[in-house]
This record gives sequence, structure tokens and C-alpha cells, in this order.
Amino acid sequence: MTSKQRSLGDVLQEFSQHRQLMLQELHKVIVGQDEVIEQVFAAIFTRGHCLLEGVPGLAKTLMVSTIARILDVSFKRIQFTPDLMPSDITGTNVLDEDDQGRRQFRFVEGPVFTNILLADEINRTPPKTQAALLQAMQEREVSIGRETYDLPRPFFTIATQNPIEQEGTYPLPEAQLDRFMFNIKVGYPTADEEERILASSSKAEKQEVRKVLSAKAIVNLQKLVGSVAVSDYVIKYVSQLVRATRPKDDSAPDFVRELVDWGAGPRAGQFLISGGQAMAAMDGRFSVAITDIQRVALPVLRHRVSCNFQAQAEGMTNEDIIERLLAVIPEPNISKFSK
Repeated sequence: MTSKQRSLGDVLQEFSQHRQLMLQELHKVIVGQDEVIEQVFAAIFTRGHCLLEGVPGLAKTLMVSTIARILDVSFKRIQFTPDLMPSDITGTNVLDEDDQGRRQFRFVEGPVFTNILLADEINRTPPKTQAALLQAMQEREVSIGRETYDLPRPFFTIATQNPIEQEGTYPLPEAQLDRFMFNIKVGYPTADEEERILASSSKAEKQEVRKVLSAKAIVNLQKLVGSVAVSDYVIKYVSQLVRATRPKDDSAPDFVRELVDWGAGPRAGQFLISGGQAMAAMDGRFSVAITDIQRVALPVLRHRVSCNFQAQAEGMTNEDIIERLLAVIPEPNISKFSK
């Protein structure tokens, strides 16, 4: 092992320890949900955005606000409502008058100018307001009039939506869904976890969490995660997996042709690799393995694969399709090197 590899190994081990410390602090407030937390961490360390989906009362908002406290970054929450306007998110120009009576426009920043933005119940606001986040999420900037303003670094959007209340909601369009790296399903706690939740909520004291990472440290760790090696072997597997979700592709299995309307685009492959790098780095490993890709396949692909009417009639979901793909897509053959 070279000195460069040793130093990278030391940094990765330190990163893994930071991640474990963050998990310990978060579990002072949040009971269970280890898989959800792992996926949120993976998105943060790869500059990704998350969409948390779950019924009310599963501590989605509490989880995000606690993560912001642990990370020592600025945090703002927007409660999305039907009357919310785009300028309520991005900010607006106001007309000021100075002491000499001269008037000029001054830009007043909206809540999007933060490190972690919690977009609570994002599907409760009309499409024109949802679209106000598109530029911020993709380019990390906001255009108002003729001016473009950069957002702070790092910047993450973590949105929540309730899947069971459809009255008065505006489903996110596919273009906006595709901006989210992960679509994370927040499920019910186990019986033991629910008892622990009830026991902790019956106590008067409030748990305090320590700050673990600064904004500058997060940006440095994002660069570290991006340096985790990805072999041609893994890239070939990701390409095969993504292309197999497209019903018109020659490599698509028969069940995809029959049950899927449209599949994932190239951005899904990019997010699969980024997510795999994050999983490997959080485990303190140098390179991405096929199992890392499989760990992030569901949250990356579940909102990028659309089932048709036949699939719905048979009781199949997009998650069922992805799990079947993971079972049938073989690992690429490794070519033997000649001496």
C-alpha cells in the first residue's frame, strides 16, 4: 500500500468515525430509522437532495431539523401551502429610498438562502411555486430579474410529502422528481422502537445534541467522497441496471416491457454511482462495490420508473420492478488479464 493510499485510508476511517458520531447524536432524538438516516447522510455527502415520503407523525421534520443542529449549518423550514408564491421562497426586489431621495431596488433574500432547506409538504403548493426550487436544486443559484445570486455552500433541499392525503395536493412533475437524488420511504417503527418512542416522549427533559461537522468540513468531505474509486466493472453494472428499466431498450427483460411505461435516464446512473461512493466512504472503504450500488438502487430508482396500468392491475409497484431487476441483472464478467 502506497503512502497516498495510507493517508486516504486514514481520512476515510476518520470520516467513518464522524458518520458514527453523527448517528449516535441523532439517535438521542430519533429512535430507529437507521436505513433512512443512512440514505440522508449519503445524499448530504454527495451534494444530493432528498424527498422523504411517509404518513404524518413519523418524525420526518424532527429528523431533518436535528441533522441541521448536528451539522452546525444554517437551517430554514418552509411550510408549503396552496397560497405560497415563488417570491416567498427565492426572495424579491424591494424599492428603497435613501436620505437624498434617490430610489433603487434592493434584493431581500428568501428562505432558500440557507445550507439545509426543509420543504415541508412540498406537494401542497401549486406547480409554479414548486418550480421555484428547480434552479436552486440544480444550479445552486437563484435568478431574480437580471441578477443571479449564488446560494451558500453546501446547499441541500430535503422535502417531505404525505402519500395518503390527495385532496388539495399537487403531485410533483417528473422533471422536479428527477432533481431529487433519493426518494426515501419513511416507514412505521417496530414494536420495540414504538415503545421506546413512547417512553422517551413521556419524560420532561429535552435531549441536547452536539455539533459534529461544520459547513467547511462538509464541503471537504464531499470532495473526499468524490475521490472514492469506481471501477469499470461497477460502471458497467450500473449502465446495465439503468438501461434495463427502459421498456424500449434491447436489454430490458420481458417483464419490464410488459409492466413499465418509461424508465430511468442517465442521471439515475450518476446518482447510483455517487450513492455507492458515499456508502463505501461511510464504511471506510477505498472503492465502490456492487453491493453499494444495490443498497442505493431503490431510493434512486423508485421515482424514476413508472408502472403502467397492467402492472397496477396485477398489484405490482415500481419497487417490485426494481427488486426483480436487482435479482435478474447479472454482475458483469471480469476479463482475465493476459501475462
